[in-house]
Amino acid sequence: MNFDNYKIIPNYQTNKTDLFTADEAEILACEKTLNVLFDEDYKEYVLQYGSGILGGTYVRMFLPETIILTLEEWRKRITEYWFWDEGKDVLTKEEVLKSIRIGDTFDGDEIILLNNQYYILPRYSEMIYKAGNTLEETITWLCSSGILTEAFSEREFEPFDPTGLSL
Repeated sequence: MNFDNYKIIPNYQTNKTDLFTADEAEILACEKTLNVLFDEDYKEYVLQYGSGILGGTYVRMFLPETIILTLEEWRKRITEYWFWDEGKDVLTKEEVLKSIRIGDTFDGDEIILLNNQYYILPRYSEMIYKAGNTLEETITWLCSSGILTEAFSEREFEPFDPTGLSL
């Protein structure tokens, strides 16, 4: 992944730039528990940056522990509140329920991973979007496509402690 244009900024509450990253063991444990293989971009992202918000206040990637701890509740919510029927040619409800949620956006769009492909479940649309084969492609799509938000080039990363996070 190309992190050359990423800039770490202080957390707005603590005014600190402390990072809350994953380690290799946590990534491997998550992969084993969920029977998934993360792409190198995701691994590099959570190892180098970890928990925080990219793009000012737009993209939030989850650490492996958060993915595991929230997966069952997320799948229950998707089952109960499914409304992406316009995207059924991209993914069916059954396929989405086999995916894992690895992040979201400030607007409530959810970033999911299925069979080494990243998809977006938009909060305000019934469509499903294929966003990329890697996390870098997905982040670029989210920030530059202009589909879910106005395109922007800024890549500031604001770290935050995930222990107080409600998902």
